[in-house]
Amino acid sequence: MTLELSWIDWAIIGAFFIFSIAIGLAVAKDAGKSAEDFFLSGRNMPWWLLGVSMVATTFSADTPNLVTNIVRENGVAGNWVWWAFLLTGMLTVFIYAKLWRRSKVITDLEFYELRYSGKEAAFIRGFRAIYLGVFFNVMIMASVSLAAIKIGGVMLNLSPVQTLLIASIVTVIYSSLGGLKGVLYTDFFQFIIAMIGSIGAAIVALNLPQINGLDNLLAQPNLQNKLNFIPDFSDTKNLIMLFIIPLAVQWWSVWYPGAEPGGGGYIAQRMLSAKNEKHAIGATLFFNAAHYALRPWPWIIVAFCSMIVFPDLASLKEKFPHIPDDKIGNDLAYPAMLTYLPVGLMGLVVASLISAFMSTISTQLNWGSSYITNDFYLRFINPHASQKQLVNIGRISTIVLMALAALLALSLESALKTFDILLQIGAGTGLIFILRWFWWRINAWSEITAMVVSFLIALYFHFIHEKVLGFSPLESHWQLCIGVLITTLAWVSVALATRPTDMKTLISFYKLTRPGGVGWKAVVDQAEAEGTPIKSAEEDSRGIAKELLCVFLGSITIYSALFATGSWIYGNTVPAIGLSLLALLCGYFIFKVWGKLNTRQS
Repeated sequence: MTLELSWIDWAIIGAFFIFSIAIGLAVAKDAGKSAEDFFLSGRNMPWWLLGVSMVATTFSADTPNLVTNIVRENGVAGNWVWWAFLLTGMLTVFIYAKLWRRSKVITDLEFYELRYSGKEAAFIRGFRAIYLGVFFNVMIMASVSLAAIKIGGVMLNLSPVQTLLIASIVTVIYSSLGGLKGVLYTDFFQFIIAMIGSIGAAIVALNLPQINGLDNLLAQPNLQNKLNFIPDFSDTKNLIMLFIIPLAVQWWSVWYPGAEPGGGGYIAQRMLSAKNEKHAIGATLFFNAAHYALRPWPWIIVAFCSMIVFPDLASLKEKFPHIPDDKIGNDLAYPAMLTYLPVGLMGLVVASLISAFMSTISTQLNWGSSYITNDFYLRFINPHASQKQLVNIGRISTIVLMALAALLALSLESALKTFDILLQIGAGTGLIFILRWFWWRINAWSEITAMVVSFLIALYFHFIHEKVLGFSPLESHWQLCIGVLITTLAWVSVALATRPTDMKTLISFYKLTRPGGVGWKAVVDQAEAEGTPIKSAEEDSRGIAKELLCVFLGSITIYSALFATGSWIYGNTVPAIGLSLLALLCGYFIFKVWGKLNTRQS
């Protein structure tokens, strides 16, 4: 099936491309002044722009596909595999945002030589610049590009190569010219377009003759076991896999882009570019509220509709015979539903999907190139590089990263499979990113151990366990738990067995970031013994209790808002009212407590 777009549709898509390039050209001069301008926009960005940019980045072209895949296979409750990351998001909002802003680094990888000492600190900074900036980053962009391939194939009958060429060129142009500022400005408009497109797609899907409205949809027999917010407690397997493990283990133990325990990656980049600590906190709070409470339901509704229109993979294959067999999966159902959009709205929705792709890819490109430029090239290759040279390296690496991601995307099959692989690679590393701010004994060798062990375990489960040794397949959630256990034991043992970070480095780090907590008592005592006491230590420690209270209240607020929205959609009025009131009440107390924290810190 090939869609015929009208001239209005093409005009909307063309205008979107032109506007995006225009933004890149408009800010190119400012972005090219220095590496700090190119990667952090001069550290002068407001919370609302940064918050919208974070949301736009996590709303990638593969996100609706991933959610559709999850809902079709495991129902609404299956989304706990990513909803659980709200908990680490709230920790970032109220604890880590201010710490990152105080660090004054250009990239979060500079943290390593700020917090640790010795050659091992330099090694891990350089290694992760390549490991995350190239390898991991390319994996993420390839997953997003896979979604673009499926959308282009279903909606426009484009080949994978054609889709990637068209989708990538504009993104590379404005990302390489405008730096982070260009990314932030385009993200703002791209998010608006993307939200209009996803809501419009849900409305159209509900009005299809096969669906005949929301009430009729929710009454369909094959949806009844997919509607629950929480897995059926009598189904032990799904309860453990979809709910218990994500909430008990996954959120704190796994490093995943956009939901890093302790903040990091492009989230840290946004916080570092904020005007001050308050703007960093405000940006991450807005991001988490919009990401978890605002966006999921339009995608979920379309996923429900797809289960009626395309009840199985065979029906998808029959409808789109030109799609390669290895690209036929449940994640294909979302773009398949979009083929029913009317003329006019089609152009807007296609533009919204393009914007979702571009917002994510542009951020990943700028973030990845910042690692290559600042933490590898400047640190190890050319320490005396001029600002112009650094900007040029950033622009060149942007192009190279996009080319690598496009090549890898051609070999991927499923967004959900890629999601599981990335979770496994980061299994067990999350706790170290949380505790390194609050336990002085963690050193660079701890992080090197966690990174190496988690990668080797992922390699074992995905390539050796079955294919080489011939063992029976082990389900992904048990792989995750085993990886977390082994990795955590390994890095904790190494932390206690190896030489700690130089005390002068630790004292300097504490004075700069003031994290507080009992885990720094040895450092605080040593500073006092040396005659340079850290006067704010007790005050910093007292604030942690209130910050944790805000984390708890924030989690309840956003989860309540998420499920209140679902209850209103389902027509369950009493739970909807109760959850809405709970969200408002907890939100009120958050700002009361947060106001006191801001007063104390100022």
